[in-house]
Amino acid sequence: MINARSETAPEKPYFRRAFRERRCLIPADGFYEWKRENGAKQTLLFSHARRPALCLHRPLGGWNKDEGIRFCTIPTTQADDLVGGIHEWMPVILPRDHYHAWLDPESEWDQVAALLAPYPGDDLEAYPVSPYMNSPGNDDSRCIEPAA
Repeated sequence: MINARSETAPEKPYFRRAFRERRCLIPADGFYEWKRENGAKQTLLFSHARRPALCLHRPLGGWNKDEGIRFCTIPTTQADDLVGGIHEWMPVILPRDHYHAWLDPESEWDQVAALLAPYPGDDLEAYPVSPYMNSPGNDDSRCIEPAA
């Protein structure tokens, strides 16, 4: 499972232990959503307007028995005003001043759970990117270049 609704996932048996004991931060340049326009889908990149990166916070899952690797899940929450016009959910983005509380295993669960909320800032921006981004084989800077 890639996404998990932050409102319910921490109490689900599949995610409970990961949310309470195996939290991590993953730096990201942004995230994508797709908007329907004139019968077609336009890919939009949402990114931080003032900093080059934002942090999605993720609980780590267990070991994949066949491959011996960890997996993680992106908590999602209700979309803010910017994303809400396109999709009702967005990844949970953690402001920098909350990193320590998220990562600290001694943090009280109520404090950690409160971080699973819509992004509190108004400093996200969105812009259309090329359909080049939609191919899984493409993984270079052209994926984040504004569309012509």
